[in-house]
Amino acid sequence: MAKKQTFADKSKGKGKGNKVTVKVVKTVKSEKGSYKFLENFVQLDDVNQVANLK
Repeated sequence: MAKKQTFADKSKGKGKGNKVTVKVVKTVKSEKGSYKFLENFVQLDDVNQVANLK
């Protein structure tokens, strides 16, 4: 028997939506004077919302 459903068909069925994933990097100055970088992934509806992130 032939395979009826491919992997591409399976992945299409997942309702991912139209979100954009953006990597946000924040810098924090420690008490010793060195900098730490905190990385975070955020999902946004539109790329123009990047300017509103804090």
